[in-house]
Amino acid sequence: MMRMKTLITVFLVIGPGLYGGMLHAADTIANTAALNNLDAGHEKMLISALEDIKRGEIENATNSIRLIVDAYPNYRLAQLMYADLLMAKSIPIRDFGNYQSAPYGQILSLLDEVKTRWQYYQAPPPRNKIPSIMVKLSETQEYAIVVDMSMSRLFLYKNNDGKPELVRDFYVTIGKNGTRKLIEGDQKTPVGVYFVTGFIDPVKLPDLYGIGAFPIDYPNVWDRRHGRTGFGIWLHGTPSYTFNRPPRDSDGCLILSNQDLESISPYLQGDTPFILSEEIEWIDENEWLQRQNGYALLIDQWRKDWESRNPERYLDHYSPDYAGLGMDYNSWVEYKRQVNPSKEYIKVGITEKSIFLYPGEEDLIVVTFRQKYESDNFLRNFVKRQYWRLDKDGKWKIIYEGSVS
Repeated sequence: MMRMKTLITVFLVIGPGLYGGMLHAADTIANTAALNNLDAGHEKMLISALEDIKRGEIENATNSIRLIVDAYPNYRLAQLMYADLLMAKSIPIRDFGNYQSAPYGQILSLLDEVKTRWQYYQAPPPRNKIPSIMVKLSETQEYAIVVDMSMSRLFLYKNNDGKPELVRDFYVTIGKNGTRKLIEGDQKTPVGVYFVTGFIDPVKLPDLYGIGAFPIDYPNVWDRRHGRTGFGIWLHGTPSYTFNRPPRDSDGCLILSNQDLESISPYLQGDTPFILSEEIEWIDENEWLQRQNGYALLIDQWRKDWESRNPERYLDHYSPDYAGLGMDYNSWVEYKRQVNPSKEYIKVGITEKSIFLYPGEEDLIVVTFRQKYESDNFLRNFVKRQYWRLDKDGKWKIIYEGSVS
């Protein structure tokens, strides 16, 4: 097996070789601070140490890494780098990870972590732009999670009067075999729109899950419709013997360091959106508002056509592939043609509406809202979820709807 280049050479390749230029450590940290608003701690220091290595300032790099090791003794990457840097003072270092007890596979995984963190800090996403998948947050959703699995990064957003505002981002581990979970045991992380369903206390879990776990609702109705199996997809912490894990190292869950999980825990609630995407498209606020208004008009027209009691206008919003509320398309059409005209009046109120583009799917949105239905002989107030798909005729139509509560 071909051995890796020297420690210093590896980081030189990671820097200008891939990204066309060398950032000064102060510039990198300044960019990081502007992006996060909160101290990224060990990760800032790691990036600073890598910059020092690129410039050949081994003593500065050693001091930075030593501080990380002192603060986080179970941080394997920092320990390995520290050992290499100490050895570099006395003998030539020919390989990344010269500590003889470190298995070669572990060294490779730690190198993947270095590259993943480095890539992110070399080219962070624009703070003044918004993930296109976050069309609209409900007023009840104070925070939202978006994960870009291509860069192993989890973003925490605050709902600032309807506009998503980046609070902080975190390095995150995903499945060993990547994304698009299909079957139980495939060690892949699902792609889609999910919601946090609760919290599992660490006293009820093995040490593997760290300081606790937040389950998400995989498989959701869209997963089940496509025959996707498996269960137990969580956001959880790391075992006590390690600070964090390589970029791809889980059986399908998402993993944060215990420190990061503790930081994010106060913002996760029962209806917090948890959006897992292979890659994020970033758009400016004007485009985001245009998309939001367009989808909102679509849903409002559906509501108005329902209130009209005209079954054909109402049913025109439904796809021939529709299935929901225990009916297929044909039975739904027959049912609504009988019921809607029989009402003396229909009033439909929609509040607490959220809209997300569904990642990993072409032209699919998921809409959740509280619906208050009232007619001359029926009253119901509940939370509904719909999936809308752009059909071949160029019209958005409902392919599924059902009750959430």
